[in-house]
Amino acid sequence: QVQLVESGGGLVQPGGSLRLSCAASGSAFNSYRMGWYRQAPGKQRELVATITRGRSTNYADSVKGRFTISRDNTKNTVYLQMNSLKPEDTAVYYCNAAPPGTTGWGEAWGQGTQVTVSS
Repeated sequence: QVQLVESGGGLVQPGGSLRLSCAASGSAFNSYRMGWYRQAPGKQRELVATITRGRSTNYADSVKGRFTISRDNTKNTVYLQMNSLKPEDTAVYYCNAAPPGTTGWGEAWGQGTQVTVSS
């Protein structure tokens, strides 16, 4: 079972940027589809972005053009670069690892990192 640890969250003003990182343990990282999800208070967890082992990406419509997901397989790390942040991006952001050949999110989750966008 892969273990995930997120970092990089914080408080930022509207229009600002943050970069989240997710460090994964385990030798199978290269094969996993990695994803970022978020959950705002009172709302369900939602997809932000995913990246396959072949680096194909998928984004929620609400973040297209503003967020970029990437991965560094040599460091077992996935990133989420967030630009032009809006107050509605405020949420706890979670990293997820899904085995190849599966759909949806996998069983492995990080502890989450808080992102707050406010002036």
